[in-house]
Amino acid sequence: MKTILIKAERSYPVLIGANFQSEVKKISEAHGKVLVLIPKDLATTILSTVKLPKNCIVFYLPSGEKQKSFSSFKKVLSVAGENNIGRTDAIIGIGGGATTDVAGFVAASWLRGIDWYAIPTSLAGMVDASIGGKTGINTKFGKNLVGAFHSPKKVIVDLNFLNSLSERDMAAGMAEVIKCGFISDSKILKLATDYKKNIAELVSRSIKVKAEVVAEDFKEGKLREVLNYGHTLGHAIEKSEKFKMRHGEAIAIGLVFAAELSAITSNLDMEVVDKHRELLANLNLPISYKTSAWPKLLQAMRADKKSRNGQIRFIGLKAIGKPVWLDKVKDADLQRAYARISS
Repeated sequence: MKTILIKAERSYPVLIGANFQSEVKKISEAHGKVLVLIPKDLATTILSTVKLPKNCIVFYLPSGEKQKSFSSFKKVLSVAGENNIGRTDAIIGIGGGATTDVAGFVAASWLRGIDWYAIPTSLAGMVDASIGGKTGINTKFGKNLVGAFHSPKKVIVDLNFLNSLSERDMAAGMAEVIKCGFISDSKILKLATDYKKNIAELVSRSIKVKAEVVAEDFKEGKLREVLNYGHTLGHAIEKSEKFKMRHGEAIAIGLVFAAELSAITSNLDMEVVDKHRELLANLNLPISYKTSAWPKLLQAMRADKKSRNGQIRFIGLKAIGKPVWLDKVKDADLQRAYARISS
């Protein structure tokens, strides 16, 4: 087992290669009551073979992005109230990034903040969503617009969960891994060519990238925005698809767009742009999007959290490992970049 320490508003460990059942037992022994949040579709496979401690209260969430709604949030708060969850109690989120986002936000909100633990079951959840203390839910106006910064007490990364993921879900998670390679650790890009063989190291390196950024900028003053490379368009596409597309699939398109925009505005070498396409296409991830969607995507991007006074801001690249902030991008340049990825 490998431990990476995250330094944020408080320090907490990410245990890579841990056994989640053993860790749940330790958590239950450290708290009076433990509210366990898990998507219903996962519960049938995970909890059917696992006996939770008696002080665990299980609440089943919907699957996917549906759990990141005001409706789900309110239901979980009701369960917390009905079971008298107190300050010495805790919440565990077992699931993908959407689950840990909700679990963390409930924990941040209930009694103005109680302990919570993340047990990510997806690759994207392991390397991205569960790390860094960002929690929240979606609204009709966009993703993650309501939330709080509230770090978990511990993140438990049981790599055995990856064995049950589909090729599509693994590929979607790899989009976030590849993002880390382009913004910081170039060795990730080499390892990603045979990701199944190198998955443990890829997970560890990606978490380390995020840990280093979060330690410098917990509340996204500026530096932490580099982790949103590819996400501005990606989030807009997710909204356009009514969240039926995998997060990583939308981000894959966003990464290629961000690379093309970087070539136009920051002289990013076209070999690097082509490297984006090559790595993502080899995972059967989408790297283009429909031409007709551009007006609505542009409108959605103006609502992005990084926007200032209606001006869309992007993270770009000058070179591999050298992110750049694109604060005043001309609409004409945006359209040129999109034309290069549209189909």
